[in-house]
Amino acid sequence: MPDFSWMAWTTPTALFFASIALLVALMGLWEYVAPGGSPRFGILRFETTRGDRLFLSLLGSAFICLGFVGLGGEDANLWVALGVSFLFALFVFRFV
Repeated sequence: MPDFSWMAWTTPTALFFASIALLVALMGLWEYVAPGGSPRFGILRFETTRGDRLFLSLLGSAFICLGFVGLGGEDANLWVALGVSFLFALFVFRFV
């Protein structure tokens, strides 16, 4: 068993990485069942697929959470950041 004691593996950190792995696995399954990803032009005016929209929503969510931590410090409510990130992901999948 590898020694991961040098890492700060807290429960939220593990859930974060597990949820990203689950999202990528689900997107792979979705692509297997319905190939093509239905490319479309959204408000950004370039063609995106489901995978592109997932990447944009994950990247944007990371910046949203970093912004909450940067502006709120130790008192930042990351549950609110999670809610904002979820709404952002819905927006990206609907309009981008």
